[in-house]
Amino acid sequence: MAVHFGTDGIRGRADDEITPAVAYRLGVAVARVFGAQPVIIGYDTRASSPALAAAAAAGASDAGAPVTNLGVVTTPGVAVVCEERRSVGIVVSASHNPYYDNGLKVLGVGGGKLDYPTEQALEAALAAVEDGPENFESLPIDDTAIAQYIDRLVAAVPAGSLNGLRIVLDCANGAASDIAPAVFRRLGADVDVLSASPDGTNINLNCGSTHPERLQERVRHSGADLGLAFDGDADRLVAVDDHGVVRDGDDLMVLFALDRHDRGVLGGALVVTSMSNLGLRRAMRNARISVIETDVGDRNVLLALEENGLFFGGEQSGHLIFRDLEPTGDGTLSGLLLCELVARTGRLSQLADDAWRRLPQQLLNVPAENFDTAVVDEVFAQHLDTFGVAGDDVRLLVRPSGTEPVVRIMVEASDGSFVDAFIDAVAARLTPRG
Repeated sequence: MAVHFGTDGIRGRADDEITPAVAYRLGVAVARVFGAQPVIIGYDTRASSPALAAAAAAGASDAGAPVTNLGVVTTPGVAVVCEERRSVGIVVSASHNPYYDNGLKVLGVGGGKLDYPTEQALEAALAAVEDGPENFESLPIDDTAIAQYIDRLVAAVPAGSLNGLRIVLDCANGAASDIAPAVFRRLGADVDVLSASPDGTNINLNCGSTHPERLQERVRHSGADLGLAFDGDADRLVAVDDHGVVRDGDDLMVLFALDRHDRGVLGGALVVTSMSNLGLRRAMRNARISVIETDVGDRNVLLALEENGLFFGGEQSGHLIFRDLEPTGDGTLSGLLLCELVARTGRLSQLADDAWRRLPQQLLNVPAENFDTAVVDEVFAQHLDTFGVAGDDVRLLVRPSGTEPVVRIMVEASDGSFVDAFIDAVAARLTPRG
């Protein structure tokens, strides 16, 4: 069966689509495409991950590449070790998906995301690899590499800068469960930890960045300064402010961009995706900060940063990339920098409320077979006329999904009633009635 890369590697149902046989073939393909460069392998806390990692390691080793096993570690942890050791990375994780899914991601030499030509070469090499053995033994775990990654995180903020700060961490029962609490405590924070007891099946289960409700409740009731929620492989961050309000990637990008701009370390512009709120763009315009927009996907953000020699960008979903500090997005790093910013400048709720105003935004998914561009254009024009909304006060984004057979219609405007009415009208015309 042919295996194809999606927006973030190969992903699917474990033991069905993502099997040890596929992982072995990928390991072989990685060694062949990268000329038997050293390979660093790490994995998350899913029950299926250790076996998949062992198979990928065996494939790379059989094809001539020296392999280092990091055991359970975050995706950015693998990236940092790859950068430090000039190696290729393989990460076994399905990020924020449920435990019964899994995935295989490949990081280029130095830990960065693959460019599209390299990904195509890897896909072709994978198709040419025959199945290997059926049983694989796990390699010993290199604990020194994890310590290397933790030292890198600790060095990102001044020693003692988090002293006295009260933080709640939601580790999603994932790869950050041991690493994140250790890092924040080492830097002096008073840490309360949620969802850091992985059992192989509870990763992302009603917790983490996609389910921050329990974190919000704990922050409100404990009087913590803020809460931080990671996903299963901890490459993204969603924050909860001191009032228990969720602050997503747009909130955090505004705060970091303004702070970095004021300190002269932004690097020239902010990179965002097309999903970032119009209010973010207005805040950047008011601060005289240039914005570069990419298609959805943290890889597109990273490529834009590299192509333009920039330092900072991210996604509304919480993937934030500080390219001057690490080769990829890192939820733990983002959390550390946010805590340092809060400790230095004030409470997160006030900082975010003062920095910008989010404009009303809605997203509608329309089955691809029902989608009609002419209908969307007609309804949009009618509502612009009816509500008298100016062009600068509204933004419409229409794009096919990269993972589902739907077309995503996103609209935002300064007038929330326009947003609601437009979405209702389009849904009535294009969404099947049941």
